Amino acid sequence: MQYEVKGGSFPAVVCTCSPGEKLVCESGAMSWMSPNMKMDTNTNGGIGKAFGRMFSGESIFLNSYEATDGEGMIAFASSFPGDIRVVQVEPGREVVLQKKAFLAGESSVQLSIFFQKKFGSGLFGGEGFIMEKVSGSGLVFVEIDGSAVEYDLAAGQSLVVDTGYVAMMDATCSMDIKKVPGVKNMLLGGEGIFNTVITGPGKVTIQTMPICNVAGSIIPYIPSK
Repeated sequence: MQYEVKGGSFPAVVCTCSPGEKLVCESGAMSWMSPNMKMDTNTNGGIGKAFGRMFSGESIFLNSYEATDGEGMIAFASSFPGDIRVVQVEPGREVVLQKKAFLAGESSVQLSIFFQKKFGSGLFGGEGFIMEKVSGSGLVFVEIDGSAVEYDLAAGQSLVVDTGYVAMMDATCSMDIKKVPGVKNMLLGGEGIFNTVITGPGKVTIQTMPICNVAGSIIPYIPSK
């Protein structure tokens, strides 16, 4: 498979598939394709994994597209201004994604739910108690809100992140929460009560414009009835 990310701040990844090659994506993620791409809707791993994806905020069913009768082309566009990152997943190098970050991937990758080990990090950390884990072997296209900033954390090295900014991290990283010190800072600092703490070893990808923050900025300007 060959691919190219196009579109600048409104990106799409255009994939060229050899005959028989398959790609999987979330329901409704396909943007345009050649007529010889055959679509099939399935659970990608059984009903257990399907319901697990539902709890992580994704759709129960995935769509797979296979090139038939020669080379095929298919494109997946981002749903929000930002970036599309390409990640090579393989055994021992699994990644954990925020909800809705999975755009598409080769059919040899598997999607499952990822539970935070510490319950508090799910309730208060802003990233959700359940995230999405991508394993197997193959390429994955990840949707980033805004631009992507990457950090390689050594073992024991931590990064404090505001709510919603964690887009992706290696499965070797751990996530916890940290209380903002001081009542005045909590009430007047504008950063909320808790921050997310990511600890290595592994790579973490931060997004600069989380859609949840953008929505919160727009709400005050929406006229009420």
